[in-house]
Amino acid sequence: MALFGFLRRTPPIRELKQLADFIDEQAAFLVQKGIHDYSSARAGPHAKTLLNEPKFVKSYEESRWRAFPLGLAMVGEMVEGVLRPHAGADTRAFLDEYIDLVLSIFDRYPVPEPVGKDAWLDARSELALRLDQIGLHPAKRVIDIPEQYVKRYFEMMPIHESMRTRDIGTTLGYLKLTLVNMHEELTKRMNAAEMLEKIRNASRAA
Repeated sequence: MALFGFLRRTPPIRELKQLADFIDEQAAFLVQKGIHDYSSARAGPHAKTLLNEPKFVKSYEESRWRAFPLGLAMVGEMVEGVLRPHAGADTRAFLDEYIDLVLSIFDRYPVPEPVGKDAWLDARSELALRLDQIGLHPAKRVIDIPEQYVKRYFEMMPIHESMRTRDIGTTLGYLKLTLVNMHEELTKRMNAAEMLEKIRNASRAA
């Protein structure tokens, strides 16, 4: 059935919940696929065995949860760049409202056991700060967004440091390409001006 997947049309993103779901799903995909693919590549012919070892599964779970806030930051900045041109003179007010939306996605999840409460709350605070700093500069090109995150993300890979090669460039290329594809999908499925107005209306209602 997957062979005919290209015949299925993805639904438009018209509601705030749909946008939040998009950010959530894409952020998880961005970091988890990178972790899985890199781990498989480093394990080589032993990948299937490694990926099923309890010790590795535990490390993988910790890595994907620790990386999720980075995924939210990257996808969140990409989406913000699509919406910002429609904010007019109220860019700061829009950003504050948008930050609340992204943080509400983070808050969907209870504290992951492999991470712990203190580290999870620290990750939330860091995410809020990173999103706030988006407003300090013009919207970046999508391919430039991962630059500030790739080193931290690469260091979260569940592979012992001694086994890592200098693959950070490959990881950066993966993040860039995946974000570009997500950006293309978003712009096809969402009317940015209408969505921005819904973000503002939701803030007023609150």
